[in-house]
Amino acid sequence: MLPERRGGIVGSDLVKVSDHNIDHGLRTVRRNRRSGPRRLLFWLFSFAAIFSICIATLGFKMFFHGVEEHHSILSPAVVKNVSVESGTLDQPKKKLHRARFLPCKVELNDSVEALVEPKTFWNFVKFSLNYVVMENLQSHENAITPRFGGHQTLEEREQSFHAVNQTIHCGFVEGYEGYPSTGFDLDKEDKMYMGTCTVVVSSCIFGSSDFLRRPTSKMISEYSKKNVCFIMFVDKETLVKLSNEGSAPNEKGFIGLWRMVVVSNLPYDDMRKTGKVPKFLSHRLFPSARYSIWLDSKLKLHTDPMQLIEYFLWREKSEYAISNHYTRHCVWDEVQQNKRLNKYNHTAIDEQFMFYQSDGLHKFDPSDPNKPLPSYVPEGSFIVRAHTPMSNLFSCLWFNEVDRFTSRDQLSFGYTFLKLKKTNPDKPFVLHMFKDCERRAVTKLFHHRNP
Repeated sequence: MLPERRGGIVGSDLVKVSDHNIDHGLRTVRRNRRSGPRRLLFWLFSFAAIFSICIATLGFKMFFHGVEEHHSILSPAVVKNVSVESGTLDQPKKKLHRARFLPCKVELNDSVEALVEPKTFWNFVKFSLNYVVMENLQSHENAITPRFGGHQTLEEREQSFHAVNQTIHCGFVEGYEGYPSTGFDLDKEDKMYMGTCTVVVSSCIFGSSDFLRRPTSKMISEYSKKNVCFIMFVDKETLVKLSNEGSAPNEKGFIGLWRMVVVSNLPYDDMRKTGKVPKFLSHRLFPSARYSIWLDSKLKLHTDPMQLIEYFLWREKSEYAISNHYTRHCVWDEVQQNKRLNKYNHTAIDEQFMFYQSDGLHKFDPSDPNKPLPSYVPEGSFIVRAHTPMSNLFSCLWFNEVDRFTSRDQLSFGYTFLKLKKTNPDKPFVLHMFKDCERRAVTKLFHHRNP
């Protein structure tokens, strides 16, 4: 009985196992049929993911580099015939941190009272300059509107670079009789006060573009407080804003050491260009002055003016002193930077730059042992000058370039200096271009007021 039972059981199991194997095989075939497309999709997805990662890591820069190159092919239509590197017109994608530039040691004299002007200091080139006061525009067939800078022809411009007795355009040009003032009008009392100044420190704020920064009083000697004029040119809008902020002039028109001089009827809509009038034409505004120091409104003076005159002019036997730019020395680089930051209309910059190149402006070569200046681009916010004929001529010429072209005076400085030097090979203009770290040592730099 047992064997039969055991055998029956075995036979039954074999049948069941056989049926189970058949069913399992069918299910496996069906599962394989279903999983085949899934596996194919899985591998396709994996391959696509790996390909995407490779493109992102290796090909991303190559792809966009191609886009940038394609864009730069179109840009020369805007900067035709101007030597500007491709891609410089693109806006920076993220703001870069500004590099820090530190002051360097400046060996100033300890005592202002001991300073004496050298007897031979004024032995510079001598000639007589007069200035165009009025233009007779009624003789023209078409009416011409009078301008503050006048209507200087190219022939007059070329002649003005000669260091000879002459009458040149230098701002403050009036129109025919009965025509309104061309601008930069001053109060009579302010004019009388300015006419008494022999040493001047001046600055300006127009269009409420900045805060008022007073010279550090404790660093200014009693001699300079009594004998140096500190003049801050402002418009009415700026004066009102400063007063509302708690900086109102006293009954004599002073805020600290600054005498506030209000300018009416600004000559230009561009506030930056209007600011070039007191910056360059101090010899016109202060006819009795022997020396002047210019400060941009972003600077605070914390050094005695007489120490600055001794250090930058007397000691160097120079008639004009200005610092080089802290990073850029070639006008080509300055043009690129002005475009990159949209400092001025690109077409206007191109016109000015092409004009200068056609007139012989060349790139700055730092390796040239005979280079006339350590840089063709100044920092420009701090100028110390003696009012010599050559210094006055250079200031007029530089102003005329700003009046004719753009207000970006760093574009025209190198050209103006080089053309003046080339035109007068036997009449040197003694310009001392000092290191920018020296400017940082005698002044304190601030950021402009946010618009």
